[in-house]
Amino acid sequence: MGILSEDMKRMIREQWLSYVATVCPDGTPNLSPKGTTAVWDDDHLVFADKRSPGTTANLRLNPSVEINVVDAIVRKGYRFKGTATILESGSLFDELLTFYEHRNPSNHNRIQAVVLVKVVRALPLVSPEYDTGMTEEEVRSKWQKYYRAIYFREQSDS
Repeated sequence: MGILSEDMKRMIREQWLSYVATVCPDGTPNLSPKGTTAVWDDDHLVFADKRSPGTTANLRLNPSVEINVVDAIVRKGYRFKGTATILESGSLFDELLTFYEHRNPSNHNRIQAVVLVKVVRALPLVSPEYDTGMTEEEVRSKWQKYYRAIYFREQSDS
């Protein structure tokens, strides 16, 4: 059994937007949104470099990485710490390109590299709202109303 639980895998499958943190050469953090994060196997996550020169440059110097995946509606998710390997050629790279082509055909010819992350630690992320006694359904309802209000307001403004 690997480090990634079935619930972690579900979360990653359902939430296409994740955030990848790397370390810049000057020691400052770099946070980059990714729409390609996926589960590769029980111990690895992957994401495609379509337009991430800063992320890959940072990982070449320091392969330490953290990926956060959060459901914005229920305010729960996971943080995955690990070590990245940048793939730009070879059989595994080709296999990953095929994976991304099947997942989203428009990705295939835009991918510069694929980053394979060996997950060494995975922890849950849970909003402090739950500390107040709110249930998941109450949190979900609150944020669904919030996002509906934003999107309906934008539509009525145009």
